[in-house]
Amino acid sequence: MDALVIRLQKIEDRYNLLGEMLMDEKIYSNPKEMGKLAKEQSSLTQAVEAFKTLKGYEDALTEAYELIKDTDHDIKEMAKLEIEENTQLKEELLAKIEIILIPKDPMDDNNAIIEIRGAAGGDEGNIFAGDLYRMYCKYAETVGWKVEIIETMEAESGGFTLVSFMVKGNRAYGDLKFESGSHRVQRVPKTETQGRIHTSTATVLVEPEVEEEDFELDPKDLEIETMRASGAGGQHVNKTDSAVRVVHLPTGMQVKCQDGRSQLDNRATAMKAIRAKVFAEKKRIEDAAKEVTRKSKLGSGDRAEKIRTYNYPQNRVTDHRIGLTITQLDRIVDGKMDDIIAGLLAQEQKEKLSGE
Repeated sequence: MDALVIRLQKIEDRYNLLGEMLMDEKIYSNPKEMGKLAKEQSSLTQAVEAFKTLKGYEDALTEAYELIKDTDHDIKEMAKLEIEENTQLKEELLAKIEIILIPKDPMDDNNAIIEIRGAAGGDEGNIFAGDLYRMYCKYAETVGWKVEIIETMEAESGGFTLVSFMVKGNRAYGDLKFESGSHRVQRVPKTETQGRIHTSTATVLVEPEVEEEDFELDPKDLEIETMRASGAGGQHVNKTDSAVRVVHLPTGMQVKCQDGRSQLDNRATAMKAIRAKVFAEKKRIEDAAKEVTRKSKLGSGDRAEKIRTYNYPQNRVTDHRIGLTITQLDRIVDGKMDDIIAGLLAQEQKEKLSGE
């Protein structure tokens, strides 16, 4: 308990210091620094408020323990009730604080960049990639997030061979990061004449948007070219060289963006996407060098790792990592993903509490 209070006091001290810093004229006139400090302070708010409540329970208990010494019978009984009530409230709060203090991924509050590719199954894999894209768009709509297309490669039979997009909103990455992996669909394709069930896959990769001040790319490592956009995206794309491709030369990673209204918009979006890709690759290399291995049930986040099966004939979705099966596939693909995301976040919380 003493160690917990010391930790909470340090958090409160930091919160108050950040408040003073945000009032400083030098910080106030620097939007980037101000945003960074405000974000840190916001991340501490829940712990600070919980600490204030905890101190309130402690004060109430101290007062009640004094009153129980009174010779008046009614006062003693009232004090006993106060002790019983505040002790229970304190224990419940301590359990919540334990969860609040779980180390958080600093990227959880960031926007998410999602890339979906049709994989095994040919046309059906591409069609399924389109289904997944619509599922995430509908889920984003239900929680008030915005979706911005980065790049699309439409398949002739429908769906996408590739679609990448940004999901903008609070905790977008934190809630969607476990979607990375191989998604498998079992259903009868429209082209199947004998009614046989086929199995196809699409892969999903989720990366956090990374701010420029957090990870800066060397301009010398980038090759940026403009070109005429092609395909869907509005008539204007066929008239101007508005599409932008950015290549990160050291890794060979590249991003093409053509769905913005101008070359400037496309360039800004492409830079965000390539920064996220290079940051994720750098982190992957660093973790490998440190021999960081995840024993988590939630897996490594690798695109090839099979994570979920969508069985249409049985209207069933199964997430293999947490053993969750929901017989409401129609609701899930319509964007009502809350139960799956809640289950994945609960597993993450459980693993962090157990020190995995």
